[in-house]
Amino acid sequence: MDNYLDHMPVLSRGRHRNPKRGACFMELASYLAGERWSDHPACTHPLLAALARLVNDNTSDDNRGRLIELVPSIIGLAGDDLRLDAQISLRCATTALPVAAAERQLALAVSVLAAEEVMCRLDGAPPGRLSERSEAALAQVPRAAEQARKFSRAAKLTEKGFRRYAAPNAVQLSVVGIVQACIPDPDTLLRELLTEAIADCSALVHGPALPAPLPAPRPATGPAPGSAVPPAEAGATDPAPALRAHP
Repeated sequence: MDNYLDHMPVLSRGRHRNPKRGACFMELASYLAGERWSDHPACTHPLLAALARLVNDNTSDDNRGRLIELVPSIIGLAGDDLRLDAQISLRCATTALPVAAAERQLALAVSVLAAEEVMCRLDGAPPGRLSERSEAALAQVPRAAEQARKFSRAAKLTEKGFRRYAAPNAVQLSVVGIVQACIPDPDTLLRELLTEAIADCSALVHGPALPAPLPAPRPATGPAPGSAVPPAEAGATDPAPALRAHP
């Protein structure tokens, strides 16, 4: 009997007219979601899909197959909440900033601050609040961070402009920055970036993962029927003195 994997499209770079010619990451997602063959399927947020296409196309041929296990997890992560755009942009910029070349650090630092500003507005938080991840990334490039803060104070950021221009530019700049960085394994970092961005979006769309259920309580063990009860227990009026509240 034929293995069903023999009939699945093979991940490769670029756009493909049909599954017989191969598939990029998002084309395979459209295939698995039962949608029309497309690298822009409706089952995934547009910015997350853009990141997936960039990671697919910029991963080496030898390692692209490692991405295939992530495809099912990207299906269903859609919505118009601007937090999705901000979180994807922030994840990309904070991942790329510490490893990117010096000439790209300013733009990436500005991207971090822009995404944080949008998150502050959406959450009703005071301006200037930064996540620990952003603070850590900016701390590694202090000069670029200082220049980015000066630029951001003078720039006017609109939510429409962020969604249409700033966030997509941050994603593209981040992937390019990782690919061209002087690091030993950019493919692995790209895969980690996509994995974490998918997890971020899943938490926003579906809610955080629930903790594992606690084990069922063990049944109480009392004296066997007909057995004598020790005098100390027979006269006890407070069966659990250790559980008293402190005065």
